[in-house]
Amino acid sequence: MEEGAEEERASVYRSLVINTSKEMMCFSDFPIPRNFPNFMHHSLILQYFRLFVERFNLMKHILFKRKVTAVTKREDFTISGQWNVTVVDENGKEESTVFDAVMVCIGHHVNQHLPLDSFPGIDKFQGPYMHSREYKEPWEYKDKRVLVIGIGNSGGDIAVEVSRHAAQVYLSTRRGAWVINRISDNGYPLDIVVVRRYLNVLPIPEALINFLAERKINSQFNHTNYGLQASHRFKGQHPTVNDELSNRIINGSVIVKPNVAEFSETGAIFDDGTEVDNLDFIIFATGYSFYFPFLEVDHTLTVRGNVVSLYKNVFLPSLPQPTLAIIGLVQPWGAVMPISEMQGRWTTRIFKGLAKLPDSTTMKKDITEKREALKKRYVDSQRHTLQVDYITYMDEIGELIGVKPRFLPLFLRDPALALSVFFEPCTPYQYRLQGPGQWEGAAQAIRTQWDRVLAPTRTRVTTLPCQDSGIPSKLFSILSLIVALALVLWVAL
Repeated sequence: MEEGAEEERASVYRSLVINTSKEMMCFSDFPIPRNFPNFMHHSLILQYFRLFVERFNLMKHILFKRKVTAVTKREDFTISGQWNVTVVDENGKEESTVFDAVMVCIGHHVNQHLPLDSFPGIDKFQGPYMHSREYKEPWEYKDKRVLVIGIGNSGGDIAVEVSRHAAQVYLSTRRGAWVINRISDNGYPLDIVVVRRYLNVLPIPEALINFLAERKINSQFNHTNYGLQASHRFKGQHPTVNDELSNRIINGSVIVKPNVAEFSETGAIFDDGTEVDNLDFIIFATGYSFYFPFLEVDHTLTVRGNVVSLYKNVFLPSLPQPTLAIIGLVQPWGAVMPISEMQGRWTTRIFKGLAKLPDSTTMKKDITEKREALKKRYVDSQRHTLQVDYITYMDEIGELIGVKPRFLPLFLRDPALALSVFFEPCTPYQYRLQGPGQWEGAAQAIRTQWDRVLAPTRTRVTTLPCQDSGIPSKLFSILSLIVALALVLWVAL
């Protein structure tokens, strides 16, 4: 069966593999099976979601093949907070239902951003072109000369995959990029290594973080030598995750080019004056725009340049009743699934009246401060309007729910577990140790997380001793204990 991108739905290509490792992206009370690889193919992610639905008996609550066409306030909304939700089924039958609250979970990778007006001459280019969301397989580019525009995750992945079949691939980038691998030292998943609480709380200046990160990245391959040197610092833009791009550049199958200044009938002229002729195909990996057409009927939620005013990226401060929540509208330095789950946990408490939002003025002030902070940190791009830092954001929402881990009480109760929470990977299970929705298996999930990390790679028994288990050494554990005791004494005094 021939596959293609469907309108108004997210789209993935056949070879797509996730960029966040399984222990960092799972739901907080349902670990991904230990035999699943750390970085999963999209088919395995779907399988995991099905396992989750089966485990919690959720299928009875899901209606498939329905399209939401309108979500509008009821006439008595200021009192009831209720919504009319209109859907159309596969046969064209329309149905409207009243709901007490609504969560919008469509994400932000549905509507292609294709800024053709930024590429003079594209109207006279005689070859075909498309957006990366339409890309499915590399076979049709066999022996072709292909230009990929954009060096985000999709642009990098597509350029690498197509280059195995094409006669030549050119990769055009406006600002360059910092390219990182999925795996870190000793072969461990990168996010498992760097997403840790103690690293998040250390008062390290951002300039030093940039210096150390850039030095580490360039030690793997010098970005200047590979034509990738970014015009921004490491933390100034979301990095590109790609394990193979440097190999494809060094063997010549991918040639990095600057921004396209103009297209001709058969090729492209770049900002540096160089030209590539006889192009067969252009793929625009230029990102996505998001909007909510079913909510625009009453102008409930407006989006301008991928900027939307939401408290904690979830709630509209202007609504008289907090019964509409936007879930998953974030671009994290980390996994989006646990963040969406945390948003859902918070939202349901708001809907039930178990928690309250601050007043509108306070929410708007928080929105403005967050937006200004993003402007100072990131390059000016609609790609960076939704950025959040994983631990910081999870703790922020977790605090509102009452599930943010409390290190000192946990240390007094279970020192070994507390040290794992503070010094080892900040896996989602940490937010099930206490408070509403506490899960009895959370502590054990934390204790066994390294087993699930290593299980899918240790598929051959070896006689040599393990050089590094990934768990802190005895010396590091002792130092950690000393630090923890010092913190206890400091608080006590």
